[in-house]
Amino acid sequence: MHPVRSRVRLRAAAVAAALAALLLAPLPTARHAEAAATLNNAGFESDGTGTATPAGWSTYSAAGQNAASFTEAGGHGGGHRLSHWSSAAYKVETYQYLSGLADGPYTLSAWVRSGGGQNSAYLALRNCGSAEQRTDLPVISSSWIRIVTPITVAGGACTVSINSDAKAGNWLNVDDLTFTPGTTGLAVKGVDLSALKKSEDLGGTYKSASGAPGDAVALLKNAGANYGRLKVWVNPADGYNNKARVLATAQKIKAQGMKLLVDFHYSDIWADPGAQTKPAAWQGHSYSRLRTDVYNHTYDVLSALKAQGTTADMVQIGNEINTGMLWPEGSTSNWTQLAGLLNSGISAAKTVSSGTQIALHLANGGDNALYRTWFDNAKAQGVSYDVIALSFYGYWHGALSSLQANLDDISARYGKKVLVAETAYPFRLDSEDAHENIIDLAGELVAGYPASSAGQSAWLRDVMNVVEAVPNGRGLGVVYWEPAWTAVTGNGWDPADPSSGNGWENQALFDYDSRLLPAASRLAHR
Repeated sequence: MHPVRSRVRLRAAAVAAALAALLLAPLPTARHAEAAATLNNAGFESDGTGTATPAGWSTYSAAGQNAASFTEAGGHGGGHRLSHWSSAAYKVETYQYLSGLADGPYTLSAWVRSGGGQNSAYLALRNCGSAEQRTDLPVISSSWIRIVTPITVAGGACTVSINSDAKAGNWLNVDDLTFTPGTTGLAVKGVDLSALKKSEDLGGTYKSASGAPGDAVALLKNAGANYGRLKVWVNPADGYNNKARVLATAQKIKAQGMKLLVDFHYSDIWADPGAQTKPAAWQGHSYSRLRTDVYNHTYDVLSALKAQGTTADMVQIGNEINTGMLWPEGSTSNWTQLAGLLNSGISAAKTVSSGTQIALHLANGGDNALYRTWFDNAKAQGVSYDVIALSFYGYWHGALSSLQANLDDISARYGKKVLVAETAYPFRLDSEDAHENIIDLAGELVAGYPASSAGQSAWLRDVMNVVEAVPNGRGLGVVYWEPAWTAVTGNGWDPADPSSGNGWENQALFDYDSRLLPAASRLAHR
């Protein structure tokens, strides 16, 4: 064969093969706009209103529904935003391909809103040389929420993707994205197991999602939980949640390789913003004696835990102490005395184990004014702690955007890590026992989160996403409250009344057949 003609034929064959490869390449990654090492037009300001494919971005829809992606006025930080919406059901992706990246960890951050109802609505990082990472959009229509998605880039490239698989009329907004070096995650993915010992002693059983009998702690650990939380009462009427029972459950938690958070109520019964009742044994004690009581009780429980090889990894000095503890001496109306009581408990905990983290815990996690006032006073009084812990129940404490604003502010203002130490959500409204559930009406629910397995799962997912997005890695994690408190006769609200019922079984992570619910898998959050 003539050598020149041979080279021409080889080149023609190579061109044909390249064209065939392009035609066969999977979409949407082959249909990207110009690649860059940084996000282009991350605030969607370049094109004004009504652009289906904004500058720097590409749009893909297998069904030819590109028009469901468009820019419009009303941005988070600037004048415009990206929206997904159509009057008919649609699937659309808006994406941008980045190349020339240094390998290593990166985090995508974006401000988002969504009316909910989609089959799926999420941000994704894909084709990055590691497993695809996604973050679902929370359901919030009136305020913007910042969410993050971490990835490890290997190979210098990554695709940033905004995705909707939606029903007619479903919508989302996205704006002000960043893609920067660094990573995120949650160190604490916890479960409060305070009611478990009594449940088991009274015959309570637990099953896997498939119905196989199992140990509740093991089932939750295998679902992703890495922390167990236990409340401590001083001398409760039923003998549960006292030192002996806490020691027993702590052994089960630590045997699963989980860490332990101990929650001191400094009471014989529930302590919360509306009730901080002194233990009966401490009634009539002077303020000075109460400081000794707090020290001795804290030291006694924690040293016993340490002695059996289950040292507490974190300790709450008080439970939901918005208004103080050990009323009236430890009320917030006398911050000097409250600080003295707190410092007694903190000193005892640190004496037992200097590595134990100290958490101070308030309720009303969306109330920034409360947290500023409370922790400003704690700082002025010289109270030393490591973690700000919050309770956040959406049906009581406000919108997810309020939680985020509070977490962002207090973590920066006080230089502390923040932990949502309590949250939960119902998977149904009806009661399994004769006791009325705490949340049992549709009007009590958070908009966009139905009382269903999916609604419960989405709530836990979105609270975890909000905590993960706290800047500078200060979002420590989330603890789901009483996931194993199912309806077992005798294990009710009142420790002094064996006939009292349970108003919480519809918010457990085990259903009315004692099977593990899908929301438990959210504990495996990155």
